[in-house]
Amino acid sequence: MHLFRRSIVMLLCWSLAAGSAYARTDAPLAHSVFQVGLGAASTQPVSGRLLLFAIDAKTAKAVAKNGKVEEVDANPFQAVQTSIAAREVHHLEPGKGVALDADDMAFPAGFSQLPPGDYMVQAVLDVGHSYNYTGRSAGDLVSEVVTVHLPATTPPTLALTHVVPARDPWVLPASASEPERKAVLEMRKHAEVIDSVSPALSTFWGRPIHMHGRVLLPPGYDAKAAARYPTVYFTHGFGGSNDHFIGRMANIYSAMAKGEMPPMIWVFLDQSSATGTHEFADSVNNGPWGLALTEELIPALEAKYRMDGQTGGRFLNGHSSGGWATLWLQTRYPKLFGGTWSTSPDPSDFHDFTGPDLYAAQANVYRKGDGSAYPLVRDKGKVLATFEQFAKLERVIGAYGGQLSSFDWVFSPRGMDGRPQPMFNRDTGAVDADVVAYWRDHYDIAHRLQTHWPELKPDLDGKIHLIIGTADTFYLDGAAHKLQAVLDGLHAKSDFRFVPGKTHMDLYEKGDDRIALLKQIAWEMYAVARPDAKLRPAVVAE
Repeated sequence: MHLFRRSIVMLLCWSLAAGSAYARTDAPLAHSVFQVGLGAASTQPVSGRLLLFAIDAKTAKAVAKNGKVEEVDANPFQAVQTSIAAREVHHLEPGKGVALDADDMAFPAGFSQLPPGDYMVQAVLDVGHSYNYTGRSAGDLVSEVVTVHLPATTPPTLALTHVVPARDPWVLPASASEPERKAVLEMRKHAEVIDSVSPALSTFWGRPIHMHGRVLLPPGYDAKAAARYPTVYFTHGFGGSNDHFIGRMANIYSAMAKGEMPPMIWVFLDQSSATGTHEFADSVNNGPWGLALTEELIPALEAKYRMDGQTGGRFLNGHSSGGWATLWLQTRYPKLFGGTWSTSPDPSDFHDFTGPDLYAAQANVYRKGDGSAYPLVRDKGKVLATFEQFAKLERVIGAYGGQLSSFDWVFSPRGMDGRPQPMFNRDTGAVDADVVAYWRDHYDIAHRLQTHWPELKPDLDGKIHLIIGTADTFYLDGAAHKLQAVLDGLHAKSDFRFVPGKTHMDLYEKGDDRIALLKQIAWEMYAVARPDAKLRPAVVAE
């Protein structure tokens, strides 16, 4: 589901809230209303999704560094700790304000239902409607964090005073070590940006659509030499983007330079979009991303770089949503790729969609047959959030870019309103059987393999490698087991590894090595591409 750890960090980045307290009179308000004005953050009118976050002041100070609360954020790993309210704002002029009724659109409940007490609040104007995916991003407007006593007898007034600055992805945080800085500087000499306008996607959308990514060339690469290199196509998970590849690229280049990974070309593909992750799947909502990748971008890259250009020299790797995307690409285009190493992929068998069976009679993603809640996020056996909490938090933040709405944008048929039909009712959790039937026929990987195996087998047998932890944070190991059972039932050759105790976030780690699994995967790919090569790893990842 979400995200390579880098991706999941993005998913956790949901900040919101409300800001400064003013005088109170006698009677409390029936609804909790805040006034939010456009302060010094902009001299021009602004529009966007106004988000208001509130957290119990004692709790906020307890978890803040040095007790100083600099930001108030919603967090699906503490689903109900922070309250959030929202409304759309159109053409808010400097010096003017709007009223935000914190009981109208709110999670987990209206602010008037909060226990009386002091709360840390902050307001954010999400100008790009991207908060569900990016969290706070460049150009968003924010208020100061202020303590407010609730219930208030007079609407607290907040001012949007700051603009979130743009971040240079090449600038490492102050906490980065000197070796890390040197690794990034060296890697940058061997990295190139992908920015290609897709004819197919541009035709679909009626405007230029760019495909983004980065190419990492191995040590010793010479564009004029005869040598060609196996190529790995990697894509990130939910919350990731082109700017989040830098650390991974530096680690890979350093490992290749030390002989800990074989010399290969790595293509990092950005699959982020305004609707979430497009998964490189052809979709009636997102457009023909699979076609654009396989028929436009890959041929262009192979014409430019010294890539192997053979089926046995093209490989796929991705984690979480990137794991699903690479698993999909391998099964959808088996003649093109020589194998996928997909880790912790989003559900590949919709009989287990992070727990719920979407095909069950009267299926519901919120409640089991006995009425208990379906969990969605866990850590060390403890449930941190339910499916319902996650979905309703996402709905308040906005209509675009959320993980669950992203699935609808990829998998669902288009509705009469021009938007994808939701797979489930956000109020009740009830599953739409007609929409699920469409999902099954078009995107259920296990179903596709089961119904098309005779024609797929010659080009796909032995190419599927799936690795996941038995304690996956989002319960994705359930679908992986079902996919394995389907392939075993077909007597297919496949490689499934369920790593004891590993979660969604630490699967690649071993000891102090954060990419131990990736090193192992790279050598397995290289053995397929160069079976007679005598090159061996300087350090073997067990």
